[in-house]
Amino acid sequence: MKLISVQIPEAYMNGLDELVNYGYFPNKSEAIRSAIRDMLKNELGGFRSLRNEGISEKIR
Repeated sequence: MKLISVQIPEAYMNGLDELVNYGYFPNKSEAIRSAIRDMLKNELGGFRSLRNEGISEKIR
């Protein structure tokens, strides 16, 4: 896994904190990974070989 740094609006951080506090996710990192995974599934149709970006795997 790669570590990245992003700037997130405070309202988004508050929402992430709520999801973690309600037990939907164990931590904010997992919530963000889940959101990215869902976005990729939605935008890419669930499956895609992203060899240009160095990723060659099924998005689950």
